[in-house]
Amino acid sequence: MPAKTILTLLFLTSLCVVVILAFRALPRSMSLDIASSKDEVLVAAAALPGGTLLRAKDVAWQRIVGGAGPGQITRPPNTASNQNLELDQQARGEVYGAALRSGVVAGEPLRRGAVVKPGDRDFLQVVLSPQARAIAIPVATGGASTGILYPGDRVDVILTQTFKNDPPLTRRSVGETVVQNLRVLAIDPVDTRANGAVNGFGRTVTLEVTPDEAERVNVATELGKLSLTLRSASAVASATAGLPIASGIRPIWAGDVSPVLGDAVIAKAVVAEQATVEVIHGTKTATIKPQ
Repeated sequence: MPAKTILTLLFLTSLCVVVILAFRALPRSMSLDIASSKDEVLVAAAALPGGTLLRAKDVAWQRIVGGAGPGQITRPPNTASNQNLELDQQARGEVYGAALRSGVVAGEPLRRGAVVKPGDRDFLQVVLSPQARAIAIPVATGGASTGILYPGDRVDVILTQTFKNDPPLTRRSVGETVVQNLRVLAIDPVDTRANGAVNGFGRTVTLEVTPDEAERVNVATELGKLSLTLRSASAVASATAGLPIASGIRPIWAGDVSPVLGDAVIAKAVVAEQATVEVIHGTKTATIKPQ
């Protein structure tokens, strides 16, 4: 065999050995780079479609190789060891309630330019489902608390009415569910006055509705006080799967809530039925009530 051929074979063999060793060392080198990296950025915890309203379960911190990219949200230092949880929550909260402009895959870093926040000009255009509408309603803080609600939750709308013109006690107030399974799009902050007191007007909640639901809610706002009730995760999952939502919820009257009102009505009727009797004895007249 010529010497030139032998040298070529030896060169190719040496090159293959070097390439194999390099590939074996590459994963270890990448692991060391990730381990030595101190930067953590906010990423999607799962695949999320466009228009998703981000909540705590949708995001997570993840270490990256090298420095954070432009627009990425980095984790404040000394927060992983519970030394400053408030800063950690503030950093994560930067995207809470914001909507994704487009879909992301699991583990993809979230950039500030990829989300739109409530109050931004195009927020509703991004977050609304096709053929859906947005409606803002006032919710009294004295009723069902809006403090338990977050954008993305599903709620029912309850209307409470109080009637005047001297109706029976048992029919003086009534509550009824007028719309079900609406998505919360945004919640305005509590209106506080200069002295720190909360304005009695309450809060304004923006809901996603169909045109028919928008009309029902508009009429309900003219009739009485509105409050919201939070739906469970299982109820939301059933609705998403196309299962029918419970209907036929009957109104609840004052007499259904307080049996005492019914007793008061009965007592009043009994008293009214006790007619007086006049007894005439000669020139004297006496009025008595039968026992």
